[in-house]
Amino acid sequence: MAHGKPTDRSGICRYEGSSGMGQLRQWMESPLAEPARRERSIVVLPKMRHDTEHRWEACATTDIGLVRQGNEDSFDMRLEQGIFVICDGMGGAAAGEVASKMAVESFLAELDEALSVPPDDAAIRRAFHSAHDRVRQAAAKDPSLRGMGTTLVALLLDAENNLGHLVHAGDSRCYRFRESHLEQMTHDHSFVEEQVRSGQLTVAEARRSPLRNVITRAIGSAEPTEPEIARVDISPGDIYLLCSDGLTRDVTDDTLREILQEDGKNLSQACTELVQKALAAGGHDNITCMLVRVL
Repeated sequence: MAHGKPTDRSGICRYEGSSGMGQLRQWMESPLAEPARRERSIVVLPKMRHDTEHRWEACATTDIGLVRQGNEDSFDMRLEQGIFVICDGMGGAAAGEVASKMAVESFLAELDEALSVPPDDAAIRRAFHSAHDRVRQAAAKDPSLRGMGTTLVALLLDAENNLGHLVHAGDSRCYRFRESHLEQMTHDHSFVEEQVRSGQLTVAEARRSPLRNVITRAIGSAEPTEPEIARVDISPGDIYLLCSDGLTRDVTDDTLREILQEDGKNLSQACTELVQKALAAGGHDNITCMLVRVL
């Protein structure tokens, strides 16, 4: 798997596709982060075959940021099946990292067993609940993990029907960049987002609110949680951006659009630029972004 986690040494991991997933190789090359942060950064650049059966390519980048001591974001993908997922964990000590990694693994494992290819809404919902139950059960068994949880955002592509399924809970997001237009495809499940929708806060006020990290839906929460699932049409040239809030907290939508407009032809370069913008704005949280282009 290609988990975006910090390593002991700096470097770049390339995920090269042979049968779609390929093999993971560590390339100790010059890091993308400045020397002071070298031991805390990792970039994963997945590739896949450009063929008529699977019509997409993807890459992902994660960075610990400049404030946090650990990386609680996790991500993975199934290139052949067109499944892409990011989770942003929360909880004391290392619990957030445990929750996000566990949710990614459980979500994908359940989809691997799905009878329908690509998975339908029922299979997606089962995968979400599997992740939710596993995180809750782990927290119940281990006192050090109590209260842990995680967001989830996932994109599942159906090339045959030119459709995509979006599933999410929490404030990790998915955007679509199409014909120079950037559109946010998910709505945050957060306290400040509800206030924005009701007109009590402006978007600018929400970005500054001390309650901006309070989410209203998450995997592992004590209350029963349902994912928000939506279908979207996909077209050649579309670029989908999945990201944790460490990116969108520090980078405006206008800047996201500008980067995808300028660097969108090179996904790895665009990923790098997105993270660098968040770091330049303070890097207040872990930063993870994944770009998926429909070919």
